Amino acid sequence: MGSREVLGQAARLASSGLLLQVLFRLITFVLNAFILRFLSKEIVGIVNVRLTLLYSTTIFLAREAFRRACLSGGAQRDWSQTFNLLWLTVPLGMFWALLLGWVWLQLLEVPDPQAVPHYGSGVVAFCLSAVVELLGEPFWVLAQAQMFVKLKVIAESLSVILKSVLTAFLVLWVPHWGLYIFSLAQLLYTAVLVLCYVIYFTKLLGSSESTKQQTLPVSRMTDLLPNITRNRAFVNWKEAKLTWSFFKQSLLKQILTEGERYVMTFLNVLNFGDQGVYDIVNNLGSLVARLIFQPIEESFYIFFAKVLERGKDATLQKQEDMVVVAAVLESLLKLALLTGLTITTFGFAYSQLALDIYGGVMLSSGSGPVLLRSYCLYVLLLAINGVTECFTFAAMSKEEVDRYNFTMLALSSSFLALSYLLTQWCGSVGFILANCFNMGIRITQSLCFIHRYYRKSPYRPLVGLRLSLALLGAFALSGGITAISEDWEEGARCRSTGFLLPEAAGRKRKAHCWGYPAGAVLSITIKVPSNCQAETVKSRGCLPGAGDSA
Repeated sequence: MGSREVLGQAARLASSGLLLQVLFRLITFVLNAFILRFLSKEIVGIVNVRLTLLYSTTIFLAREAFRRACLSGGAQRDWSQTFNLLWLTVPLGMFWALLLGWVWLQLLEVPDPQAVPHYGSGVVAFCLSAVVELLGEPFWVLAQAQMFVKLKVIAESLSVILKSVLTAFLVLWVPHWGLYIFSLAQLLYTAVLVLCYVIYFTKLLGSSESTKQQTLPVSRMTDLLPNITRNRAFVNWKEAKLTWSFFKQSLLKQILTEGERYVMTFLNVLNFGDQGVYDIVNNLGSLVARLIFQPIEESFYIFFAKVLERGKDATLQKQEDMVVVAAVLESLLKLALLTGLTITTFGFAYSQLALDIYGGVMLSSGSGPVLLRSYCLYVLLLAINGVTECFTFAAMSKEEVDRYNFTMLALSSSFLALSYLLTQWCGSVGFILANCFNMGIRITQSLCFIHRYYRKSPYRPLVGLRLSLALLGAFALSGGITAISEDWEEGARCRSTGFLLPEAAGRKRKAHCWGYPAGAVLSITIKVPSNCQAETVKSRGCLPGAGDSA
């Protein structure tokens, strides 16, 4: 499969994933906003921080390295060895579930049974759900490798919606069940997720007339199961060694990704109620990252990993492919930067309104608005880091990945120390500031790698991070107008005769204040897709060096 075909499939995967996720996330957004009005902050803190951290840590340590290793390289591979390697995630997940479950039950602070009942059952259920989800790992990797555009998004979104519906139903009818509610919902989520993949491939492989079935590296469901033969190794040792390198890196990346939750869980710098508020704001702030940046990062990591040969710089790659890769990387960097700046500009002024709509007074008062405003800056860094690391991890050799692990180790230690110190100084906002510092260092590392990668070539994809003065002026104007509108409304409230301004009128005025500067930004940013398209068209018959003209 040529680079352009891979690019087309990756683009369809990202765009379709984006549209479907927006639709399904909107449904779960409404359901979660409804559920929040019936829960205490303590319950939210235990479920969203303590138990979710247990589940995500088990899943991440058991499968992340396997996913990255098995999605790297071209189509020429022995898929039976790849599936054998992927099935090792199940016993590995059992090991982590038992170890971490014991830590969560025996070493960590147990919440008050009156405020948070059935904590032990919740720990067991979340560990079990992690192991159940790992049963679908071979199906997930095969679907990603074949770029089945809608399967992943529909499976995950359907699982999340059913989980939210069950949670809402149980919260209304049996609120005294406590953590039983979220335990059942979590088990339903993982069961539905795995069943979606199993049912899909069962029907696909059972239909001999399907064009998709003819392109698959397997012909029946039993081919996806572990297969032991005497004439070849059980696993591909090259993939296994790459998995070990990614495992060491994933351990460090998990600490960096979930570092604030580890600090909250093991060092008790915040009580369960404050942890709940922080996590809600964190999830709301990262909504755009999950909706937009994550599908793009996952889809184009597959594109870069399939087109590039690891360990070779740009001059040693196929030059026809490098033209496309450089143009895609430049366009992704520009898209990430513009999206992040837009969120930062408008999100700073409208944080309190967003929290009031989503969770009511529990979120819009206190530290909630300050947390969300700080998170808007973090989203900008998340956007850039997602694209830069997407390319970096796809292009690095095994030795470079190992060297990068040492940098991540030092960064992990400094991040945890900085998180603890900053939370002592400025409360929960310190977690976001530490994350910004961490993300800035990671971006710098990736940019240095990309610069070295293209140093001897005529391509300069990092120009995607350069913005025109007109565009910067539009963002500055937008930020000024939205800040003035926020101050004006607060002043009007203070001048009112003991009554707040009508909420609908306040929101209408905010919408007008947002609309005018947003139009100015949109009129400039709308040029980006056309420029990217022109670059891609030019590259189809281009000479090496076309990337310099951007």
